[in-house]
Amino acid sequence: MRRSTALVGVVAAVGLVAAVAPAAQAQPSDRAAQAVGLLRAHGVEANADADQSFVVKNVMLDKDGTSHTRMHRYYKGLPVVGGDLVVHASARGGWNGVSQTLGGTPKLSVKPGLSEDAAAGSALAASSALNKVVDGTQLVVFADQGVTRLAYEVVVGGIQADQTPSEYHAIVDAQSGAVLDGWDTVMAEGTGHGYHVGDVPVGTTLTGGTYQLNDGARGGAKTYDLNGATTGTGTIYSSASNVFGDGTLGNRASVGVDGHYGAAMTWDYYKNTHGRLGIRNDGVAAYSRMHYGSNYVNAFWSDQCFCMTYGDGDLSQGWSPLTSLDVSGHEMSHGVTAATAGLVYSGESGGINESNSDIFGTLVEFYANSPGDTPDYLIGEQIQTNGQPLRWMDKPSKDGKSADCWSKGVGRLNVHYSSGVGNHFFYLLAVGSGSSQWGNSPTCNGSTVTGIGNAKAGAIWYKALTTYMTSRTTYAGARTATLSAAKDLYGLNSTEYNAVAASWSAVSVN
Repeated sequence: MRRSTALVGVVAAVGLVAAVAPAAQAQPSDRAAQAVGLLRAHGVEANADADQSFVVKNVMLDKDGTSHTRMHRYYKGLPVVGGDLVVHASARGGWNGVSQTLGGTPKLSVKPGLSEDAAAGSALAASSALNKVVDGTQLVVFADQGVTRLAYEVVVGGIQADQTPSEYHAIVDAQSGAVLDGWDTVMAEGTGHGYHVGDVPVGTTLTGGTYQLNDGARGGAKTYDLNGATTGTGTIYSSASNVFGDGTLGNRASVGVDGHYGAAMTWDYYKNTHGRLGIRNDGVAAYSRMHYGSNYVNAFWSDQCFCMTYGDGDLSQGWSPLTSLDVSGHEMSHGVTAATAGLVYSGESGGINESNSDIFGTLVEFYANSPGDTPDYLIGEQIQTNGQPLRWMDKPSKDGKSADCWSKGVGRLNVHYSSGVGNHFFYLLAVGSGSSQWGNSPTCNGSTVTGIGNAKAGAIWYKALTTYMTSRTTYAGARTATLSAAKDLYGLNSTEYNAVAASWSAVSVN
């Protein structure tokens, strides 16, 4: 029997007729209702009419009282894929605009001409997974490139040939049966990552006379040994002496320490830098699984299990365990993306999703400043035994496939290569162009860019992700989002604002 798998999580359902709460000393719950009232008053600008309702995902409150309410959009009861939006309100409850990618108010019939079974068949054919099965279907309104169509969202579960789980979401036209789009919500890197963080402290809990890798100080983050399995959680790492691993591959707990420490540093980075308590900002930790599969050259984040999983790599092929700090920060940041902007893993939004994880993986690495993994702007530099990184942020095209500059066709690239535009932008914003200790970064327009440092660049990017970007944000939209964030944080035409503009222009996003 099929189970219904909803695209969006219901937090608080509110309609267009909700009452407006007082602005003074407003709490997030007050602002949620207030934002719907603002939508009603500004329906033309928000593409909102009486056929629509909204579900509040979360509310971000700035120190000055400004609010940013992220919502899912429904049309005649159906979720609008790509219709999510962020309503911005002043401290006094005034309208500050809306961030969205929807091109107009939906006007269409919600009666499908295609059966659910036929849609499932199209989705199964589109999935490349093995042992695939339909996990759920639902009717949706699909919004893309300014066009809205009735479609089925079909979730197909399975496992890829390289052992990576698959949770493929296919968007199937509800009239023709054509697959309009598709993406996998298991965020795997596609290549391997390095091993060994060295001698580090790990959070443990004493249970029944033994210590476990259970970090009570960070939301109860646990780390398990799968021992070659590809399902379940395996066995939690335990030690009578409170000592785990010995730094060699001969001790199974050594990579357990890597994963546990990576989760801790990712938690600490988001908490201490952005005030975010865990991936969902709810104080609940994800868990980590080590020794997945056999010679598995990958690592992945899954929203379904809310967990991080690492393979052992394959030394015979030049790949060591995928447990470096930037891998942890990268993969777990996919979870942050899912909990905030929800950038769809396809087209330009998919490239920005990957770039976001590269950016935060790098910032986690700088935050940890570990002797075992010297901070840099290389992605996966410890992954291969020959020391070759996967990606370079100063000049992404060094890998022979990634884009340094935006072009009309960049959205057709694999998301790991279209991410180069965002990576290059962030490097220029943080470090600047030309030669430095981190690399030698060119610009696409021949300009010279002066960097503003990781702290400011990271603050701008985080605010843009959490308050302005939506599921279908393009690179042009990312420029707008980061400029809005820079304006909020540092002021219009500030040094930081101008650096954001110059950095985007330097990668041909104008």
